[in-house]
Amino acid sequence: MDGANPTSPVNPLAPYPPLLPTEIRSRAPEFYGFVAWTSTCLLFCFFLLWALLPDDYISWLGVTWYPSREWTLLLPAYSIILVLLTYFTYFALAFADTPGFADICTITGAFSCAAADRAGSSPYAAAAQPGAIPLMYDVPIGLVNRVMYSGRSTRSRARAVPPEYPHYDRPEDASCGASGPQR
Repeated sequence: MDGANPTSPVNPLAPYPPLLPTEIRSRAPEFYGFVAWTSTCLLFCFFLLWALLPDDYISWLGVTWYPSREWTLLLPAYSIILVLLTYFTYFALAFADTPGFADICTITGAFSCAAADRAGSSPYAAAAQPGAIPLMYDVPIGLVNRVMYSGRSTRSRARAVPPEYPHYDRPEDASCGASGPQR
């Protein structure tokens, strides 16, 4: 059996006994997690005792000063508001970072892989051959619109594609810069 690759299509079973880990990791995160979990549980128990026990029992335990009991309602209420505000902030940041529908970045971007034109021939023509496996490209939106809406009448085509959305046939016709589409 190959020691470098214990499972492969030739030998799909894992070795017995299992291989020992090759890297030595610190166990500090486990201890920190346990301490955090334990201290959270203890603090919650103290909070419940402070919230539910009468003043006489708390004084009998030797605690002479503790916050006002109104904080038993204010702390959970503030915590819930803080969680909701956190969700709202993340949603607002996501919406602020999302490009608009009319922005060309919703159609093509920096990582688009468009087919290259070679001497006027269509790079998509080779994929039309029977049995051909085409290379993986991003299809320009203009070509998609021609294929999808070529059978419709002119009137319905004009209604289907609003004029404020630009359509580009070639990726070099569009760029996702801050200044908008460049022609």
